[in-house]
Amino acid sequence: MLEERTPRIEARSNAGATDRIVEALREAIVSLEIAPGAVLDKAELTARFGVSRFPVSEALNRLKAEGLVDIKPQSGSTVSLIRLSDAHENMFLRRALEAESVARLASRQNLPLLAELDRSLRYQQAAIQADDRIGFHELDLAFHDMLISSVGYRRVRAIVESARLMLDRVRRLLISPRRHADTFVEHRAIVDAIRAGDPDAARAAMAAHIDSVMVELETFSTTHPHVFADRP
Repeated sequence: MLEERTPRIEARSNAGATDRIVEALREAIVSLEIAPGAVLDKAELTARFGVSRFPVSEALNRLKAEGLVDIKPQSGSTVSLIRLSDAHENMFLRRALEAESVARLASRQNLPLLAELDRSLRYQQAAIQADDRIGFHELDLAFHDMLISSVGYRRVRAIVESARLMLDRVRRLLISPRRHADTFVEHRAIVDAIRAGDPDAARAAMAAHIDSVMVELETFSTTHPHVFADRP
């Protein structure tokens, strides 16, 4: 009986260690604590997390599946460079779905939602005044999730959330007081259009908001080509 139980206990232990490593490395990569192109040394990671090589290898394979890590035989593992083509595709998805979502919301006049959006805008403005960049980033995510969730389509929300996760590193590259100020103005335009009950204006405001981020990313990529896999 003991011989049968031991492998299952080890499996659970390894699974828990792998999950812990994946979560820690994902956050470090997405937050740019570990830069695109950085080497991920297995020996260093096993020492850092106090585990064997197996859960580290499993964690790296999972992060590879998420597009965050490149693994090359005989060469080791590195943090994946950002692909502009992937960013374009994910922005395309967000633009299409979020623009139509706010157009739908503008046709409904949901007063409780408008009150929540106004509260979010006040918090965003306070974060800008305090130069709380991480706080503003979190409020930005919550603002978009509030809009897409209010439409009530679970699959649409799941697609948007997946696209957003793939863009997290991109968005953090562009964090700056000016970008936050511009984002706040763009968010307010979206809310104003919803309040006015103008679907066309809401759709256009969201499209312009997402397009502005893509324009900034293109500009950033010309001055920081080493961060991107598909920029000469």
